[in-house]
Amino acid sequence: MNNLILPIAGILAGLIVGYIARYYLAARKKESLERSGEEKLRRAKDEAQDIVLQAKNKAVSVLDEAKTEEKKRRSEIEKAEESLLKRSEMTLQRENEIAKERIRLVEEEKSIMAKRETLRQSEAEIADRLTKIAGLTPEEAKERMLKEVRDKYQSDLVEEARKILHDRREEIEKKSVEVMTTAIQRYARAHVSEITTSSFVLPSEDFKGKIIGREGRNIRTLERLTGVELIVDESPDTIIISSFDPMRREVARLSLEKLVKDGRIQPAKIEEKVDEAKAEIEKRVQEIGEEAAYEVGVYGLPKEILNLLGRLNFRTSFGQNVLNHSVEMAHIAGMIAAELGVNVDITKKAALVHDIGKAIDHEVQGTHVELGRRILKKYGVEESVIRGMEAHHEDYPFSTPESYIVTAADILSAARPGARRGTVENYVKRLEDLEKIAKEFKGVRDAYAIQAGRELRVFVVPEQIDDFMALQLAKDIASKIEADLKYPGEIKVNVIRELRAVEYAK
Repeated sequence: MNNLILPIAGILAGLIVGYIARYYLAARKKESLERSGEEKLRRAKDEAQDIVLQAKNKAVSVLDEAKTEEKKRRSEIEKAEESLLKRSEMTLQRENEIAKERIRLVEEEKSIMAKRETLRQSEAEIADRLTKIAGLTPEEAKERMLKEVRDKYQSDLVEEARKILHDRREEIEKKSVEVMTTAIQRYARAHVSEITTSSFVLPSEDFKGKIIGREGRNIRTLERLTGVELIVDESPDTIIISSFDPMRREVARLSLEKLVKDGRIQPAKIEEKVDEAKAEIEKRVQEIGEEAAYEVGVYGLPKEILNLLGRLNFRTSFGQNVLNHSVEMAHIAGMIAAELGVNVDITKKAALVHDIGKAIDHEVQGTHVELGRRILKKYGVEESVIRGMEAHHEDYPFSTPESYIVTAADILSAARPGARRGTVENYVKRLEDLEKIAKEFKGVRDAYAIQAGRELRVFVVPEQIDDFMALQLAKDIASKIEADLKYPGEIKVNVIRELRAVEYAK
């Protein structure tokens, strides 16, 4: 038992001593922490005081700066007010001076008007006295004086005027001949007379049968779609394309070329190739117009005008290609303008487009001059160009120097030997009139004059014209031709009504 009490007592003594030591240590640590906290609190108070002091100092500085700025602004405002006040006083003084000057001018004007009235009265009195003395009115006295001078010097004046006119006329004629001959010598262009047929060479004689087709269906389809007449005769490996319209002949030639290259010649393929040929011709027309403008050095024309220029390549005037004629005119007119010191660009441009109305004159009513003016105005071509081209047939007055030059160039180009043939133009005009008469009737889709004008093929819209109406239409067209046209022999009117039934399997 005693052996247990001693260890227990030792343990209790150790616990008590450890507790006392721990308590002592905690007390010392607490005291140290309190001292540290007090030190930090003191430092924080010192820092806070320093911050407050700095803030007060900065506030005082800002306040001083604000007061200084306020004084400065106030000084500037006072100066501005003083300046405005001075300007106001000067303006008021100036207004007073202007008012005085205005009053003075009004008074001077009244004085001048009074003097003018006095002078007028004096002139009237003097005129009355002179009239009474001479027995003549001022107008009669003026007329008598002029008559005496004219009678005295009339012979001298007439002789001098005649001499001046004679000398100037000789000089002008000499100069004009020199300018025109120089222009013609400097420009030379080959002329090839336009004809109404074209030849198409086949690779072999076998193609003639393919082009004609079974019972002639292929050749009839091609003629119907292109508006030409195809002549297949004994000429070896050759088909003649006949039409007064060069564009139709070119469409037919291209179509034949494409069909021969393809090798499959039948109505559906013919329609396809004709459509391709027409699209290709339209593209080529634009290129031809651009090339013509580039050749003569004319730039800035609208795309639509260039397209119409290209169409002139397929138009003729008295057998002369209209585009070649226009290009030749532009060259000649440009050289004449350069010799005379006139605007070359305006002159060349007016000469190039002078016949632009001929590109559509068979489609729209009006002369080619009037149509050309309307087209050029529509697409914004300069007024100086329009005034330069409108007088080349003297439908409008000559209003600019360029208009005289364009007219002279037109005459020079048209009058050159071999340039034109009147009979061809009359023949083409008759064929155009034939087609125009047929197209005036309701229900007519297309009309083509073929066989040198001895036959008129008229294609009608089947939904609008039945078989009986087609017979009546042929009689009406024939009667109209007899009444309106003069022609040799007889003309066959062939009205064709073709009905197609199309449906799609879906």
